[in-house]
Amino acid sequence: MTERPTDLSSLPSYRGPRRSLFSARRIALMASVVAGLGVAAYGLSPQHTPSDLFASPAQAQVNNEVRKVQQPIGFADIVERVKPSVISVKVNIGEKLAKDDSSNEDSPFPPGSPMERFFRRFGGQDGLPPGMRGGPRGRGIVTGQGSGFFISADGYAVTNNHVVDGADKVEVTTDDGKTHSAKVIGTDPRTDLALIKVEGGSNFPFAKLSDSKPRIGDWVLAVGNPFGLGGTVTAGIVSASGRDIGNGPYDDFIQIDAPVNKGNSGGPAFDVSGEVMGVNTAIYSPSGGSVGIAFSIPAATVKSVVAQLKDKGTVSRGWIGVQIQPVTSDIADSLGMKKAEGALVAEPQANGPAAKAGIESGDVITSVNGEPVKDARELARTIGGLAPGNAVKLNVLHKGTEKTVNLTLGQLPNTVEAKADNDNGDRGSPSRGTDVPKLGLTVAPANSVAGAGKDGVVVTEVDPKSAAAERGFKEGDVILEVAGKNVASAGDVRDAITSARNDNKNSVLMRIKSGGSSRFVAVPLAKG
Repeated sequence: MTERPTDLSSLPSYRGPRRSLFSARRIALMASVVAGLGVAAYGLSPQHTPSDLFASPAQAQVNNEVRKVQQPIGFADIVERVKPSVISVKVNIGEKLAKDDSSNEDSPFPPGSPMERFFRRFGGQDGLPPGMRGGPRGRGIVTGQGSGFFISADGYAVTNNHVVDGADKVEVTTDDGKTHSAKVIGTDPRTDLALIKVEGGSNFPFAKLSDSKPRIGDWVLAVGNPFGLGGTVTAGIVSASGRDIGNGPYDDFIQIDAPVNKGNSGGPAFDVSGEVMGVNTAIYSPSGGSVGIAFSIPAATVKSVVAQLKDKGTVSRGWIGVQIQPVTSDIADSLGMKKAEGALVAEPQANGPAAKAGIESGDVITSVNGEPVKDARELARTIGGLAPGNAVKLNVLHKGTEKTVNLTLGQLPNTVEAKADNDNGDRGSPSRGTDVPKLGLTVAPANSVAGAGKDGVVVTEVDPKSAAAERGFKEGDVILEVAGKNVASAGDVRDAITSARNDNKNSVLMRIKSGGSSRFVAVPLAKG
């Protein structure tokens, strides 16, 4: 049945013919528009009506209070809740540094060590960690200051490894100004995290580590002890995630622009829920002060590391025993891969789990337990996040063919032993060798050059304007493979290059040995 329009003739307000029906509708539409403008202009939520415009003073005050709750400004309420969980950490580092006269006088880390290089790059002008100060080594006690935060009511707290590393004495100052002694439970230099325990309390205010991953653009609050000033709060946003700053294979930092300065190290970065999204560990600063680029260790990493430190004082990581490198677009093209993904095995370690399982140089690991591997760093983090002794399934691209490899993880060694390598010795006076056309290399059989070993060909000269020079080739490098084929002479190299060109490859993949380690290099092929 068709609905009939309402008859307006019986209404008292009706004063005209039927066309007034459309006028009434038009008036109603205009009223709706005006009401909408009123809502937008006064910031009302959709469930409110324009009656706020005509409300009594008492009702208007109630409406204002409602809007204040719905649209909070500032972070005072969050800070009031979380700030008591943040602590200032002070350490004395005396005897250990005084005994080490051979080290760099400005840095508390051995010259050339990963942490020394890191803070030379990202620390202040003196290369010291944020918050670290004191005289040169061997000239008395060095005092360091950093930050941290409680993660449990019984006094367990998180800070940076570099804040407490080598400390003879650790003291913390809580937000209420009280000072407590603390002891180091365990440290993990690879992630720069440390777990400490504050003595003499069982009801400390503590913060919760977030279960969610922050998004780029989320608000972030950094709380800490910059320049030893005590509890200070700064705000910003998450600028980026998954940052690699050259500190190690497990780099996966959150980049934030909340001002972080020396002394903030080890302090928390809170989200707007009052949960810890990360631990502030480093800044990028040419001057030593904040320039709006700081790096935080993600909460997920902190949880995993802290759990092991609390349980046994150290962190055990899975290990498959391979030297890996990224798959660049040139390498992917050389291997016939559609995408530059996965981790390229430069060299499996002798008697390691991977070597025993049949993984070879040139293989590309594409997934772990069915989860795709984006790049070499992701493989390192994934394997390192698994416990030694676990069985894993790796998908591997082996000479263009997919295969599955099952192996049992070993334990990542705590230290990397230096291995003897004849390549570092005197190579004698090599002959000029034979030119490899279009690559800008001159090579000679390795067995003809003293100290070069018996496999491959030695690079005796590099054209500084060549593609090989751009890819980092230098005199003394040993080329072991070209396009997956072992080479022993310049003729072998030329034949492999010709074969790659006939296969319409844009680049040729070479495995070279340099300085005791192996790596793959994709060299573009000149046309013609």
